[in-house]
Amino acid sequence: ETEPLTSKRDVSDCNEEDCKENRLLARNPKSALRLVEDGNKVHPSQGDKGEAAQISNGYSGGQSSVPCNGMGEVEDAQCTAPAATTTTTTTTSTTCGAEGQQQLMELEDRETWSKKIDFLLSVIGYAVDLGNVWRFPYICYQNGGGAFLIPYTIMAIFGGIPLFYMELALGQYHRNGCISIWRKICPIFKGIGFAICIIDLYVASYYNTIMAWAFYYLVSSFTAELPWTSCTNSWNTGNCTNYFSKDNVSWSLHSISPAEEFYTRQVLQVHRSNGLDDLGGISWQLTLCLLLIFTIVYFSIWKGVKTSGKVVWVTATFPYIILFILLVRGATLPGAWRGVVYYLKPDWQKLLATEVWVAAAAQIFFSLGPGFGVLLAYASYNKFRNNCYQDALVTSTVNCMTSFVSGFVIFTVLGYMAEMRNEDVSEVAKDTGPSLLFITYAEAIANMPASTFFAIIFFLMLLTLGLDSTFAGLEGVITGVLDEFPHVWSKRRELFVLGLIIVCFLGSLATLTFGGAYVVKLFEEYATGPAVLTVVFLEAVAVAWFYGITQFCNDVKEMLGFTPGWYWRVCWVAISPIFLLFVTCSFLSNPPELRLFDYSYPYWTTVVGYCIGTSSIICIPIYMVYRLITTPGTLKERILKSITPETATEIPFGDIRMNAV
Repeated sequence: ETEPLTSKRDVSDCNEEDCKENRLLARNPKSALRLVEDGNKVHPSQGDKGEAAQISNGYSGGQSSVPCNGMGEVEDAQCTAPAATTTTTTTTSTTCGAEGQQQLMELEDRETWSKKIDFLLSVIGYAVDLGNVWRFPYICYQNGGGAFLIPYTIMAIFGGIPLFYMELALGQYHRNGCISIWRKICPIFKGIGFAICIIDLYVASYYNTIMAWAFYYLVSSFTAELPWTSCTNSWNTGNCTNYFSKDNVSWSLHSISPAEEFYTRQVLQVHRSNGLDDLGGISWQLTLCLLLIFTIVYFSIWKGVKTSGKVVWVTATFPYIILFILLVRGATLPGAWRGVVYYLKPDWQKLLATEVWVAAAAQIFFSLGPGFGVLLAYASYNKFRNNCYQDALVTSTVNCMTSFVSGFVIFTVLGYMAEMRNEDVSEVAKDTGPSLLFITYAEAIANMPASTFFAIIFFLMLLTLGLDSTFAGLEGVITGVLDEFPHVWSKRRELFVLGLIIVCFLGSLATLTFGGAYVVKLFEEYATGPAVLTVVFLEAVAVAWFYGITQFCNDVKEMLGFTPGWYWRVCWVAISPIFLLFVTCSFLSNPPELRLFDYSYPYWTTVVGYCIGTSSIICIPIYMVYRLITTPGTLKERILKSITPETATEIPFGDIRMNAV
C-alpha cells in the first residue's frame, strides 16, 4: 500500500538528507521522485524524463510556505516517509486556511472527458459558431474576395493558431479554470480571470437572444406556406413588394421584401422603438423562446463535461450535415455561379490596404476564440498526456475550413437571388450580420421548392451552432468560479449553474425589448471586441515574459514528450503579442460607426460602448493594486512575490499524484 502524499507523519520519520532545518522537504537535484521496493531501484519510464524521471515546474522548494493540514492548523512538518514497501520523496507547497483546503481538493481526481472525441467536438462546436456562417463570407468578399485568403492564412499561422495552442496547453497542464490558474503562472495577473468571466456574461446576455430569433423562425417554419413569403399579413406595410410573385412587379427604392418586414416588424418589432433612448416594451414571444433556450442549456451543462460532452455529438455534427445539404442545393440553383465568382474573384489591390489585414486578423482571432476562458476550461478536463498540439492543429483547421465552405453555402444562394431580381450580386449582398441570415437567406429559402423543409433544417442548424458555443462560454465561467472557490461550490455545481443561468436571462431582458436589436449590435461591437483583445494580449505577455517561455515549453515537454520548436517560441514571445496589439490599436483608433436598419447610433452610445468594454478589463489593474497592497514586505519584495507562482501544479505520475513547484 502507498501512503498518500498528504499523510501526516512525525518529524522523526524524515531523513536528514531530505529535510531542511525548517522541516520542509528539500529538492533533490537529481530526482523528484524515488521509488524503492525491496532494495531495488525502479526508474519510471513515463514521460521519458531521462535519468530519474525528474518532475519539476522549475521553482525551488524554498518557495514552499508553512505547511498545514488544509484546515488552517499548522503541522510540525510535511515530509513523507516510507510506507509498507514504497518510499516517496517530493517537493510540495501548501498554504494554510482556505487555500490549503483548496489545494488538497485539487489533489483529488478531477473530472475528465469520457472520450477524446467529446473534447474535440466540444472545442469544434465552440469555435464554429454563427459568425462562421455570416461574418466570414461577408468580410471575405468585402476585402478582396479570393485575395483575402492570403492575409487570413498568414494571420492564422502566426497569430490565431499559436494563441489557440497556448491556451490548450496552459489549461491541460495546470488543470484549472481562468481565475485560479494564475496562482500557478503569475498571481498579479489574476484579474484577467475575473475580466474573462465578465466578458462571458456580456456575451451570454446578447448571443442567446440571436438564437431566440432563430428559434422564433424555426417555430414559424412549421406551416405549409412560410409567413415571410407574402405581403398579406397583419405586419406588412404598403411598401411590401414580393418580386417572386407570378405577377409582374416593379421594384422601387421604397420597396421592402416580405422577408425584411417579417424580420423587422414581426420578430424584432423595431418599429415600436425609437432607438436606444426608447427601447419600448419586452416582446413576450422572444422571452418565451429565450427561456426555452436557457432551459436546454441548463440541462446540458449542469452535470459538467460528462453530459455536455454527449450533447455536442448532436450540436457539433448536425450543422455539418445541414451545410452539406444546403451546399448541394445551392449549387443546383440558377445563377449560383454568379455568387461564387463574386465571393472568390480576387481584388489584389486590396492587399495594399491596412484595413484588410486588420479585418483578417480580427476574423481569425474571433473565429478561433482564445481569451474567453473556454479553451482553458475544456483542456483542464483532459488527461495529462493528451496530445493538445495535435488537437490545436485539427480543431483550428476544421474551423477555418468551415468558414470557407460556409461562404459557398451563402453565396450560391445570393447568386440565385441576384438572378431572380435581375440585379448585381453586390446589391443583393448589402445585408450584413444577422440580417444576411434572417432576411436574405431566409427569403431565398422561402422561394425554393420544398421551402418548408429547407427552412426548418436551416434554422435548426443555426440553433445548434449557437447552443454549443453557449455551452462553452458558460463552462468557462463555471470552471473558473468552481476552481477558485471549491470549498463553496464544488459540491453545489447544479445550484451554481442555475443561478448563473438566471443571471444571464435577467441580463438579456434589455435585448428582448422592441429595440433589443440595437442593444445586441452595441454589445457585439463594444462589449467583447477590444476587451477580449486586451485580455489575450496581457495573457500572452504574462505567459511568455513573466512565467517564462522556457518554463512554458518545459511544461509542454512534460505533457507531450517534446519541446515546442522555434516557430512556436517566436510566435508566443513576439509575433502573437504584436498581432494582438496591432488589431487592438487599429480598433481603438477607428471605432466603428454603428448603424442598424434606418437608425444611426448617436455619439453618446459610443461612450456607453467603451464604458461597457472597460467595465471588464478594469478588473486587471484593480486586482494588481489590491495584490501589491495586501502582500507584505517592501515594494520590491511585493512585486517579486506577486509575479512568482504561489501554488503547486499537480502532475499525475502513474498512480501517484504530485505537486511540482
